[in-house]
Amino acid sequence: MQELKTVREERLPQNAEIEQPVAGESANRPLMPVPAPEPVAAPPAPVPDINAPELFIHRELSQLQFNIRVLEQALDESYPLLERLKFLLIFSSNLDEFFEIRVAGLKKQITFAREQTGPDGLQPQQVLSRISELAHQQVSRQYSILNDVLLPQLAERGIRFVRRHQWTHKQTLWVRRYFRQEVAPIISPIGLDPTHPFPLLVNKSLNFIVQLEGTDAFGRDSGLAIIPAPRSLPRLIRFPQELCSGADDFIFLSSMIHAHADDLFPGMKVLGCYQFRLTRNADLIVDPDEVDDLARALRGELLSRRYGDAVRLEVADNCPKPLTDFLLRQFGLSESELYEVNGPVNLTRLFSITGLENHPELQFPPFSPGIPKLLSSADNLFQAISKQDILLLHPYESFSPVVDLLRQAAQDPCVLAIKQTLYRTGANSEIVNALVEAARNGKEVTVVIELRARFDEESNLQLASRLQQAGAVVIYGVVGFKTHAKMMLILRREEQGLRRYVHMGTGNYHAGNARLYTDYSILTSDLALTEDVHKLFNQLIGMGKTLRMKKLLQAPFTLKKRLLELINREAQAAAAGNPAHIIAKVNALTDAKVIKALYKASQAGVKIDLIVRGMCCLRPGVPGVSHNITVRSIIGRFLEHSRVYYFLNGGHEQVWLSSADMMERNLDKRVETCFPLEGKKLITRAKQELQVFITDNTQSWILQPDGTYVRSSPTGNQIARSAQATLLEKLGNSPQRTVSV
Repeated sequence: MQELKTVREERLPQNAEIEQPVAGESANRPLMPVPAPEPVAAPPAPVPDINAPELFIHRELSQLQFNIRVLEQALDESYPLLERLKFLLIFSSNLDEFFEIRVAGLKKQITFAREQTGPDGLQPQQVLSRISELAHQQVSRQYSILNDVLLPQLAERGIRFVRRHQWTHKQTLWVRRYFRQEVAPIISPIGLDPTHPFPLLVNKSLNFIVQLEGTDAFGRDSGLAIIPAPRSLPRLIRFPQELCSGADDFIFLSSMIHAHADDLFPGMKVLGCYQFRLTRNADLIVDPDEVDDLARALRGELLSRRYGDAVRLEVADNCPKPLTDFLLRQFGLSESELYEVNGPVNLTRLFSITGLENHPELQFPPFSPGIPKLLSSADNLFQAISKQDILLLHPYESFSPVVDLLRQAAQDPCVLAIKQTLYRTGANSEIVNALVEAARNGKEVTVVIELRARFDEESNLQLASRLQQAGAVVIYGVVGFKTHAKMMLILRREEQGLRRYVHMGTGNYHAGNARLYTDYSILTSDLALTEDVHKLFNQLIGMGKTLRMKKLLQAPFTLKKRLLELINREAQAAAAGNPAHIIAKVNALTDAKVIKALYKASQAGVKIDLIVRGMCCLRPGVPGVSHNITVRSIIGRFLEHSRVYYFLNGGHEQVWLSSADMMERNLDKRVETCFPLEGKKLITRAKQELQVFITDNTQSWILQPDGTYVRSSPTGNQIARSAQATLLEKLGNSPQRTVSV
């Protein structure tokens, strides 16, 4: 009966009134109606937990996605053909570094039982498994693009890579002579036997494993040998013009060695010769607590970088499995760390042909960077800068005013002192030349050099020695904190007294990079900002407590805290029903605290546009969390490198430029700067240039909630827009001819 009653009640209309008998009255009396209960409001939807692991993308997987976007450019027919090849090679170079640093770091965590999980909750072994899956897919795809798309199209344009079976009789004779005269005398083949153990091979070097039959003069018959290709030999050799069937015929060094391996083992038969390349851990480890001379310690570590632990093995895909298994055992690697490739294992050596002078039509046309009128007509840059702040956007605008300012300072008798930070520069750069000249001219020159700029350590050691020999004071920054700030301070005596002039930027003092990387520079004599820079130099060079800054934000002290405050201010404005908007353009976004602050701002209603070139651990488009956030990545001719932060601020717009990305290492473990743009003109300009990137619909990739990216394309009647092409046309001196879209 109870079950029947329950079923009956469940079938009643939702608003039905039920009459109940009154106590003491007959149950047969008609029941009186009673008021229906007040409707109960539905419980509020639960607020999503912004700490949930599924709201974060693993940084290494995000970095791999960036490399995949680079590879996609090789298929973009709007680029000149050799530029498409260059993108394919950049993918190789990026992947090398990814394995040398990122994968090596994950493997090291597992080896030493120091597994660390980030906000995404993934264990290192899970990440390595996913990396292996993605990397194998993309490497296979890379070689398919090379063999099936780019090489045939290059051959049509007169650039051929001639394989052994394609050599003419005359080419065959020339190769034999070249090999015997130029290659064989340098090669040292190594037979494998008990007295000749497997050699210690240099990181990323080209090698061959050879199967042999027969015995040598001493009766040895191990059957295996290794041929290391000398690093001094070019990997690509051009046939003499009279032997070329097209404009340019090239031969791989590996083809020469394959064809003449028999010459290296006289009296024995070569059954097989297969190329391979080993990638090693290349991260330098210097314990600041145990180092009394950083320069000397780094010199010692540079050699060990060439022989770190193995992390990846690349072999020719025709190499027999017993040989690949043998190599894997030698290097302590698993099957998942083996990459079988259909072509040369050292593709980055193809960079040597991407700038062929006789094929300008297959490359980006040259462009002439613009120079602001105020600077182009100024004989004295100090006078021009004293009138107003000058903003430059490289490479659309020239980097030469920065170099020229330093040159003038080196020669100006009124200049007393120069202080500068150097991160990636090159020992023989124009910047270093000017600093050397200044020191020799009696200026007080102090340079803070970050020796630990990855893969530039050797170059930085050389430039440090050169500056010291010229009489400059060289400081190696702060132990435990990389000096990543980009600052130059010039102290000049003028009629009114001493005056400071400052250059600050988002990029490095490298003139070559300034032609390839997009970065902002500001030249200023603003009293408060230049005083802040002076204080920061004093902190780096001397010792003492953190000094209070008037305008400058600095990591690791005030930058992160202030960024979080600025994000929260926009969130409060949105929560109060006011317009709120954040735009951030960075190389990477990985800091969990910043991501959570952006999630909260999105939940409050802030419109957030993020332009993140590389790693992005934030997951956009998640309902109730990041539905107000859009993330786009711009990939094009130039490497997007500038860091810009925009806040609507209730209509009183603020724009900050920084050397720092939104990463833990930048905000917590480096010396970084972030400085405001001031004046409506500069703020408006920076905002407009950010909008150019937001409206790009040809070179932008939109991050999806699942962590993948989808390339933008014009829809309907939309006009095709390329941010880089637009800025080059607007700011450069030459007509925009770089990309047809």
